[in-house]
Amino acid sequence: MTEKNIREIINKHLTKIAPEADLGELPENANIREELDIDSYDFLQFLIAINEEIGIEIPEADYGKLSTIEGIIRYLSARMG
Repeated sequence: MTEKNIREIINKHLTKIAPEADLGELPENANIREELDIDSYDFLQFLIAINEEIGIEIPEADYGKLSTIEGIIRYLSARMG
């Protein structure tokens, strides 16, 4: 799976929880929750959806590493070995 594929999956699931967001304008290093005004429950649902689609377990201890699109892509890419 390429970084482009991961980005498409991220955008698909972000659109479900923040349909009004213009993801094309969201900087890759911006805090997703702050920029899109996503609460902790919706963010957790977002991470679960990514986990289910990609099949990579994301431990709760790693959630802090997943605050940006850039961070999510880096995290998932490293675990796809």
